[in-house]
Amino acid sequence: MDSISGSSLIFTNAYATGRQSIHAMSSVLAGIPSFQNAFTSSPYAKQQIQSIVSVCDSMGYQTSFFHGAANGSMGFQGFGSILGYQHYYGRTEYNDDKDFDGIWGIWDEYFFQFMGHTLSNQTQPFMATLFTLSSHDPYQLPEKYKARFKGGPLAIDKCVQYTDNSLRIFFNYAKTQPWFNNTIFVITADHTSQTYYPEYSKQVNRFAVPILFYSANSAYNLKGVRTDLASQMDIYPTVVDLIGYNKPFRSWGRSLVGNHPDEQPRVINSTGNIYQFMQGNYTYLFDGKNFTGIFAVADKGLEKNLMTAQPNAEMQKGMQDCKALIQDYTDRIVNGKLLAR
Repeated sequence: MDSISGSSLIFTNAYATGRQSIHAMSSVLAGIPSFQNAFTSSPYAKQQIQSIVSVCDSMGYQTSFFHGAANGSMGFQGFGSILGYQHYYGRTEYNDDKDFDGIWGIWDEYFFQFMGHTLSNQTQPFMATLFTLSSHDPYQLPEKYKARFKGGPLAIDKCVQYTDNSLRIFFNYAKTQPWFNNTIFVITADHTSQTYYPEYSKQVNRFAVPILFYSANSAYNLKGVRTDLASQMDIYPTVVDLIGYNKPFRSWGRSLVGNHPDEQPRVINSTGNIYQFMQGNYTYLFDGKNFTGIFAVADKGLEKNLMTAQPNAEMQKGMQDCKALIQDYTDRIVNGKLLAR
């Protein structure tokens, strides 16, 4: 990651919208967050949904989802079918269990290479999604790497080193392919995991994830470090902007490269029973009926509640915007309004 970060657009104040892997799939690909429950496993998931998959499909892209686990695991294949992926590649399609890790699926190194070679055999343009798996408990490595990757203070660290090296091998291959210079790579996390640094144990930062955009094509101008609020929900509209789609589309996120003045940076997620809403100078806690706290946006531990009987104008607008987003979200999901109108 370090080797490409200097040539990437990185958001260092970015957050997941959920707590589980399946929460991230709808957020990243369709701009649909999950709060108390996963949208993807709700009764409302089986409806027409506009997403980066449907947008790319309308523009003539081949679309593929790659996940090295057993087909059907974690609900990815089912929701991928709802989104309209043309191809799904799992452990079945890999079809060589000598590279099976014994628990989760195919080791990242080998499955990443499988994806690279599969894409090279597809007709351009293509859009592909890859979900990694080697950084899961019990945090094992292939035998040949156990002496190389020693890890750090956390059990997951050695697996992060391994997956980072797997990405290096993938990119070294991709650089040799004719599609590389016209490809946008987006790297993010589904949710947080083990923490070592105290800053990331604070309540707000338990949702902190990286968001990185990289392309060897300088025309995209994807370089720099941004500190404005960013969310998994923003990835879909950002990619839509970058690939030149110019029709209406629906998302609760914003384009991170569009510079649209009416799109205010905001983040919303849920601890399970409390909504956390960040906008402007404040973080708001909302239980679905009442606001229970307002905190300075820099107060990641939510230690000093600033809520008063007479909130200032910005606080009042933030509370209104939070309730409006949740109301619109509920109305659109329950009443089948997940397409652009």
